[in-house]
Amino acid sequence: MRHPSLSFSALRILSVLAFVALSACTSSDAAATLPDPVVDPTAAPAKHTETAVLAGGCFWGVQAVFQHLKGVNRVVSGYSGGAPETAEYRKVSTGTTGHAESVQITYDPSRISFGQILKVYFSVAHDPTELNRQGPDVGAQYRSAIFYSGDEQRRVASAYIAQLDATKAFRRRIVTQVVPLKAFYPAEAYHQDYVEHHPDQPYVAINDLPKIENLRRQFPNLYE
Repeated sequence: MRHPSLSFSALRILSVLAFVALSACTSSDAAATLPDPVVDPTAAPAKHTETAVLAGGCFWGVQAVFQHLKGVNRVVSGYSGGAPETAEYRKVSTGTTGHAESVQITYDPSRISFGQILKVYFSVAHDPTELNRQGPDVGAQYRSAIFYSGDEQRRVASAYIAQLDATKAFRRRIVTQVVPLKAFYPAEAYHQDYVEHHPDQPYVAINDLPKIENLRRQFPNLYE
């Protein structure tokens, strides 16, 4: 578990090393090549912005992935799913607040659709078959969740999950929650653009930079 009072705690290093050792013995469903969503909004006729809120483990790497996506204007790390008074890193880290580490993605639907964002989310941003964890990070705050705003986002997200499960795109069943967005609370300033500011940190190098490389490799037409 990450603690902001420590630059990079010994516990964090141990958790990363333990995960690397575990990964050597187990296979992952992450970074799978997935089909396009069958249900997806048509491209918007004119430039404007919409938002999507997604949770998929530590928000550092998820934010970094979507910051490299064409059509995305802004990505903010934050918290969703709990009360406003508990939207604070130390409290969220207990795993008891109902919040998940999330990102708010502001994008132009005339350039990229919500379905395409979800394809990236399921393909390279995280592993949607892991329940209440991602990699070395364990707890409900690291759960996989799509916080939809409006019926269209709910319909597209639910249909894509059903499509992926039906085609057995992953070896295990998708556990991603599709729940209504109540609010999004930006995280503390030191969490924003974390991968960009700390590319040499061991956790980032092991867990987050490979996601960006997978994005570049799998989605060359969307990568920037």
